[in-house]
Amino acid sequence: MQLIADTAALADFTERQHGAGYITVDTEFMRDRTYWPVLCLVQIAGPEDAAVIDALAPGIDLAPLFTLLEDPKVLKVFHAARQDVEIFFHLTGKIPAPIVDTQVAAMVCGFGDAVSYENLAGKLAGARIDKSSRFTDWSHRPLTERQLHYALSDVTHLRPAYEKLARRMEKTGRTDWVSEEMAILTDPATYRLDPREAWHRLKPRSDKPRFLALLREVAAWREEEAQRRDQPRSRIAKDETLTEIAAHAPITPEELGRCRGLSKGFAESRQGQALMAAVKRALELPEDDLPAPPPRVETPPGVGPLVDLLRVLLKMRCETHQVAQKLVASASELERIAADDDAPVPALAGWRRELFGADALALKHGRLALTASGKEVKIVSLSQAAQ
Repeated sequence: MQLIADTAALADFTERQHGAGYITVDTEFMRDRTYWPVLCLVQIAGPEDAAVIDALAPGIDLAPLFTLLEDPKVLKVFHAARQDVEIFFHLTGKIPAPIVDTQVAAMVCGFGDAVSYENLAGKLAGARIDKSSRFTDWSHRPLTERQLHYALSDVTHLRPAYEKLARRMEKTGRTDWVSEEMAILTDPATYRLDPREAWHRLKPRSDKPRFLALLREVAAWREEEAQRRDQPRSRIAKDETLTEIAAHAPITPEELGRCRGLSKGFAESRQGQALMAAVKRALELPEDDLPAPPPRVETPPGVGPLVDLLRVLLKMRCETHQVAQKLVASASELERIAADDDAPVPALAGWRRELFGADALALKHGRLALTASGKEVKIVSLSQAAQ
């Protein structure tokens, strides 16, 4: 067990990893009382040694760690990488690269939808993960031996699991498939939190442009306030409260005070004044500047049976090629394909088109059919059958 709690030891450890072909990386963080994640631990396993880095140790400088994560010659292997990458992007403004996410790789290699690390480590590394420390307070010091062993196991068992996945991807020619998916995880836009876009997370009760403008402004107010105070969004105001405010558009303390979900005296506070100013901005927007409601995708009458056929085809193709269905197409995307040959969905582009999308269009236009032979469903090319 190597616990690193000072900069010199961190620099020594990370220097040894710069020559590695790849390292496995994981983090432990807390976010229940803050807006921004509080990084508590970073675990790294290289070819010769592994360590738990105490990110909360007094006086520690994480610069050597960040330099390692930015080394273009060292592949960084994560499992379910998005939150880990978000933390490093928030701290440094840069994304670790190159990276690979073994959860995505596992979906490509037939391990089902969003396979957990425990299941993957069990199947590929023969590991049994002790889950008792999963919901621990990682900010509390000192850490116990059990906590440290649990944290380190998240990267030590990931090495043999990744190596087996890498061999599978190479053998099946799917390394490039995973690389396509990593483009999203390594795009800074994935992690930029624009307050003006926060309203898209909410469930509006109306699609009227003025209501959406109000919802956009009050959601941006909450996002900015949560960031400024470093508190969870729900501590500032709950989603239902924002929706009610957008519906009633209060511009006076008396009107705002009648909205449910706000504390007593809120309407007269600095926050209340800022919220009413956001409402006023939305009310004063000219018609041309109001947000457009999201486009409705109307499913043409009678395409229900076609969607069912596409669903069967998707299941067949994914089972044959051992790829998670969730990674290829969703139910709503099947409906869009049924309605539009040029639907802007991932299933009609890249490796997904090769695996499923091209056949989906062929089935839709009668160039391909599904038939049963005993208990087995088969795909039949009608052009070949005609010959």
